[in-house]
Parts: sequence; structure tokens; C-alpha cells
Amino acid sequence: MDRLFAFEKALNTWARWVEEQVDPMTTKVFFLGPSPTHFNASHWGNNEKGDCKDEMQPLLEQPNPGDDADLAKTTVERVWRSMSKPVGLLNVTGLSSLRNDAHPSLYSSGAHRGMDRSHWCVSGVPDTWNHLLYAELMVRSNTPT
Repeated sequence: MDRLFAFEKALNTWARWVEEQVDPMTTKVFFLGPSPTHFNASHWGNNEKGDCKDEMQPLLEQPNPGDDADLAKTTVERVWRSMSKPVGLLNVTGLSSLRNDAHPSLYSSGAHRGMDRSHWCVSGVPDTWNHLLYAELMVRSNTPT
């Protein structure tokens, strides 16, 4: 099965469950948007190497995320807009894409071989996501539903 097709199918299943099961008077729902993996260094203009290995500084300009990332982001936004229940979308794709330096493999003890491009270890990326969630919670707690 195509990965993006499976992603959209899963999102629609989740959205249907939220619509049928969640009472917005008692429950707040948030969706964390896609997080970039930095598999292809050409997306941020580094054609000399293949990935984010040895990257030690954040990017200064928004990289070209590639077709799959754009389609995933578009899919999330389309499903989110189709929902009638209030769901917060924490769109972390853009800000996280600047942190190609923040994956754990570079900072590991060396026992792990290969690149881990789907997890984050450096302070900043998940912390920023938490700040966004906290801000959304504060805004929603002060807004009548």
C-alpha cells in the first residue's frame, strides 16, 4: 500500500472517531502535524552528502521539503479542515524542518550505527512543540466554546 494513501486512510479513521466519540465540552483534541525526517540533504541545498549526518547548525532558510512531505502536510490540513469538531492542529513541520542538526545519531555514544532521522534529541524541537501545545491550551481555556 502506498505510504501516503495509508497515512490519509489513518487520518480519516482518526477524524471519524473524533467526530463520533469526542465531546468538545469536556475534551480538547490536538493533532501534531508531520515532523520532517531530513533524509535528503538536497532538500536544504547540500548536494555533497546524502543526509543530515554531521549537521551541527540549524538551517537559516526554509528547505524544500520534498513531494512526500508536502503531500503529507496537505493531507493533514485537508482532513483537519473537513472536521466539524474543534481540533487543534499543531503544525510543527515548518519550524522542525529548520532543525536538521537535532537528530540523535550525531550525539550518540557511537554504539548505534546508522542515522536516526525520525527522533529528536537536542533541546529545542520537542520543547517548542510543548510550548505550542501549552499556548493552544491557554488560548482555548480563555475562549468560550
